[in-house]
Amino acid sequence: MIPHLGTTEVIIIAIVVILIFGVNKIPQLGKGLGEGIRNFKSSLKSGQEGTENNKDEKSQ
Repeated sequence: MIPHLGTTEVIIIAIVVILIFGVNKIPQLGKGLGEGIRNFKSSLKSGQEGTENNKDEKSQ
């Protein structure tokens, strides 16, 4: 598993991310990641609702 990260490690990771992607690209990456997570959660919800609907239809 991931060990406990200290302040120094987090700062180093942030600097590396900024160097790789640049300052202007980071908000776009965050937005894309947020949309991806939101879509994933909504698809899980709709999949669970679809499964419940199928169970109801089969029992009738």
